[in-house]
Amino acid sequence: MQDPAPPAVRGPGRARDAARTRAEIIEVATREFAEQGYTGARVDRIAERTRTTKRMIYYYFGGKEGLYVAVLEHAYAGIRQSERDLDLTGLRPIEAMRRLAELTYDHHVAHPEFIRLVSIENIHRAEHLASSETLRNLNMPVTDLIAGLLADGRADGTVRADADPLDVHMVISAYCVFAVANRHTFDALFGRDLLDPARRGHYRTLVGDLVVRYLTPTGP
Repeated sequence: MQDPAPPAVRGPGRARDAARTRAEIIEVATREFAEQGYTGARVDRIAERTRTTKRMIYYYFGGKEGLYVAVLEHAYAGIRQSERDLDLTGLRPIEAMRRLAELTYDHHVAHPEFIRLVSIENIHRAEHLASSETLRNLNMPVTDLIAGLLADGRADGTVRADADPLDVHMVISAYCVFAVANRHTFDALFGRDLLDPARRGHYRTLVGDLVVRYLTPTGP
């Protein structure tokens, strides 16, 4: 027989408790999925590491797949929120693009679990990500932001006319994801740790330089 659903949440106190419980589950589940992958992750382990039960996890998220999708949504929401919070006031469009590239680098370095989740989801051919309308909508603001900056840059002559927002987003993401996802193999092959704190300033500047030089018009 199926367990009865928990009592309905009433009042602001219980709502806050429910929100805290969900947040704790997502935090622990993020580590579990990032470390073990979707297939290897266990809801039992997540329940053991939180102040809740497997029954409650199923109540909140519907099951392992629902929890995993919620973890992906939370992870992508983090980088999108950082982009929304970025203050570009008074910057020329080309310099605003540099700031955006640097922000992306900082976020990815600070959240390696996000990169592992993206890699895991690619192994699964994005089947879980594709099922989430929330994730599809989350990623539109960054392309809109880039498109607006490129349009402003074309208007003032500082951005090449053929620059495409998704191309620019891909270039930034490719650089920043590589630094985290390939850290260990790159170090084993070339003897250089891409996340060495002593070199992070250099790599942060480098991604900004790449974006600026790509976007800067080279002549007729």
